[in-house]
Amino acid sequence: MKTTAWGVGSGAWVGLTLIVTAAAAQTLERRIAAAPDGTVRLSFAARPGVCGDGRGSVSMDCDDGTCGRYTVNVGNRDRSEVEYDCDPGPVRVSMRVSGGHITSLRTYVGGRWRTATDGVTDLGTVGAREAATYFLALAAKDSDAAAEHAVFPAIIADSVTVWPDLLRLAKNTRVSRRARRQAVFWLGQAAGEAATKGLSDLVEDRTGDREVREQAVFALSQRPHDEGVPALIRIARENPDPELRKKAIFWLGQSDDPRALALFEELLTRP
Repeated sequence: MKTTAWGVGSGAWVGLTLIVTAAAAQTLERRIAAAPDGTVRLSFAARPGVCGDGRGSVSMDCDDGTCGRYTVNVGNRDRSEVEYDCDPGPVRVSMRVSGGHITSLRTYVGGRWRTATDGVTDLGTVGAREAATYFLALAAKDSDAAAEHAVFPAIIADSVTVWPDLLRLAKNTRVSRRARRQAVFWLGQAAGEAATKGLSDLVEDRTGDREVREQAVFALSQRPHDEGVPALIRIARENPDPELRKKAIFWLGQSDDPRALALFEELLTRP
């Protein structure tokens, strides 16, 4: 076993890190479950490129004041005439707890908490990995709206690679459909060919839930063209499900990619 500067093999070190993170998440779960009925707050570091106004807007892919995409609708506000600070964190999560069970969950970035009143338990700042592990576990085991909303805080946690967990979540038929669709959507936003391959695998899984497979087709349409378009073309040509082929063709039609036009010509001129 190769020895690192820390005096332990690299594989063992990774394993130890995962064990520590899982144990910390269990501790966080116990703290939340032990809170009295009411609201539980916690905060943790956001990953680079994420910022928010502390209310309804969370921006992604931000660099030097410019952001690539917005993940939360800012409503009717006109961003060209209203200025607000976009704080690079922290992530703030507010949960309604009843009998140790999470009934609702809201995520903010930036801003500051209002002064806590009766019925509010503030757990302060927790580790980002600990928080991400907890929220992904919540998404996997819960069956109501809290599960669906638990995915988002996990994907914006600092120093955490979540796409392998999102793939497992999306493939797990015991997980609520809404949570699985959220997992598929964020897989579509994740960088890297590995995530695109996983989405293609979801589409090809004939035993999978139809809505989840359709969401995977949409997620592929959100990938960079060099990754998403070839995968969509494969689905349009080869997938045995006519509805999924139609979905793939629809999104190819929105891509403005010459490879899509070539496919359409091929399909339309096929004898």
